Amino acid sequence: MFRHRGSKRTFQHNLRLASLLSFVAGIVNVAGLLAVHRLTTNVTGHFAFFAEEFSKENFAQGLLFLSFLLAFLAGAFCSNFLVETMLRRNVRYMHSLPVGLEMFLIGAVALSSTEFLERFPDVVAIVLLFAMGLQNALVTYLSNNVVRTTHLTGLFTDLGIELSQLFFYKKDSEQKKLKASVRLRTIIITGFFAGGIAGGVFYFVIAQRVFLLAVAVLGMALVYDNLRLRMIHLKRRLL
Repeated sequence: MFRHRGSKRTFQHNLRLASLLSFVAGIVNVAGLLAVHRLTTNVTGHFAFFAEEFSKENFAQGLLFLSFLLAFLAGAFCSNFLVETMLRRNVRYMHSLPVGLEMFLIGAVALSSTEFLERFPDVVAIVLLFAMGLQNALVTYLSNNVVRTTHLTGLFTDLGIELSQLFFYKKDSEQKKLKASVRLRTIIITGFFAGGIAGGVFYFVIAQRVFLLAVAVLGMALVYDNLRLRMIHLKRRLL
């Protein structure tokens, strides 16, 4: 799921990665909005707020929204920097540092007090946006720009285009490719929706501790990937 890249990466690898991490993004999206009343998985809205505040000459508030944009950018930069570093040292664990850092940041928010969230909502938003930048860049890199999990605008656009193309591209190979892509994007959207619903429902039960669910999903993904790798190595030794 995390280990394969390039020509070695299959549709099933992307499907598993997309379903799990879109669920995580859905949790962070809704729980973040409920916890600190900020968008925490994408930056499109923040850019609009940034432009609005600058047009009103509210420069301090505008710079705050700019910091949200830069936090996501910094997360994406850090993610790929860590991946490229590990590619030159131990390719087997190239994904571990970005995912581990994401788990740490989301976990820190989950374990913060309600008073901290209420007093420093902008700090929490910056932390979550950085974490989502980490995730989005890693997924984009691993999937060769096929999968993105932290926002839906591009997904709905691509899904609409591909659904319309099903009426025009009738060759078996074309239909197969389009249906696979439609399935992948539908899985991502469904995962995001499911994560959002889970994040909203459980937030009203356990408040910011709901972020621990996102951490648990990321942890299970790492464990699963590690177990798969060990099983492959064991089979090779036995053969």
